[in-house]
Amino acid sequence: MRDRASRLIELPWELPLAAWPASSLNFRDLPVGPSRHLVRFLVVDGLTFALKEEPLEVATDELDVLRHLEGAGLPAVLAVGLAAVPERDSAILITEYLAYSIQYRRLLMRFPLGPGPYRDRLLDAMASLLVDLHRAGVYWGDCSLANTLFRRDGDKIQAYLVDAETSEIHPALSDGQRAYDLDILVENVAFGLADLAAMQGRPEGFEDAVAAAETVRTRYCAVWEELHLEPELSPGDRHAIRARIRRLNELGFAIDELVLEPTEPSSEVVRLRVAVANRRFHGHELQKLTGLVALEGQARLLLNDLREYQGWLEHQQRKPIPTVDAAARWLEDVLEPSLAALVPAIGPLRDPLQAYCDVLEQKWLLSEAAGHDVGLEAAMTAYLDLGAPAPEAGANLADSSIALDIDWSGGLDQDDGG
Repeated sequence: MRDRASRLIELPWELPLAAWPASSLNFRDLPVGPSRHLVRFLVVDGLTFALKEEPLEVATDELDVLRHLEGAGLPAVLAVGLAAVPERDSAILITEYLAYSIQYRRLLMRFPLGPGPYRDRLLDAMASLLVDLHRAGVYWGDCSLANTLFRRDGDKIQAYLVDAETSEIHPALSDGQRAYDLDILVENVAFGLADLAAMQGRPEGFEDAVAAAETVRTRYCAVWEELHLEPELSPGDRHAIRARIRRLNELGFAIDELVLEPTEPSSEVVRLRVAVANRRFHGHELQKLTGLVALEGQARLLLNDLREYQGWLEHQQRKPIPTVDAAARWLEDVLEPSLAALVPAIGPLRDPLQAYCDVLEQKWLLSEAAGHDVGLEAAMTAYLDLGAPAPEAGANLADSSIALDIDWSGGLDQDDGG
């Protein structure tokens, strides 16, 4: 068991999870999707842990998969340990609850019913998660909205695997394994969206749910094909090579290896093969410049903001400013004061970097309406006056956040960063 969870050793592991006394333990009531097994959430030393009781073999296999995902840097909940009771053929799997996360029902029910930018982002996130798992040789087996947690990631959404009971690890997946896993995902997403439509009293939502789920297949195939594309080009065509790298970087992938392979011994045409790393291109660049650890989408927006500030500094001082110097100034003069203003408004359960990304989106929207850059201070004031809205905020957040002009739609998808 990990050091930060050492206090967990004192808990009554000899008892079935259902028999743990709520009177003496700090259980937390959190929403959980449909599960074949009992799941309870426990707060220890300020950390929230998810405890799931399963048959011993199932729990052991799930722990192995989660540890593999962690080692590969893939988005999944963090496995803390396993408490086994062999005489009952039972075990309790302990995972750390994903900070700043939200379930799909709560995420989508805070916005206008049916299709919309948030649902599109959620479907993109599911497709991207499955691509990442399949690239790492992981067969999910029970991929669904209910087995996933979501975090807002700048102007996008990041999906995290929560339930790995049926997952398998292979050196590589066959096309048949990938196709079957994708079929499961499409079917389960359709069920999840249809179930949500029924909860919202939208009987017409069933056909829409099926059509929306099918787009996950399209989204998955588009990313998979982009990653495995091997275009043929002239070895001197640097523009085509740069364009290929840029498309992959825009998807968040850093380049591990680039190979120009002759198509034939006497041919002047080569095949471009690219090996990519995990989806952390902008995250690594931001961390290298500033020391900040952010999600990939957040990092892309923060880098855009940094570059905008660098351009302003160069204009003010009428000379080039090294990026590393601009990054230090941006941290001290822009980001840190902004976070200091945001933290009291958003509280401890929300991500300050995400809140700052929301301010950047507010700035973009206000600037578009005004026809000129309104500045960060005006955007910050407007955002705080609105109550610092966010879908992951607690239920006590004013319902006006649902009807805000901030639609979190695509304003910051552009490279200029607003």
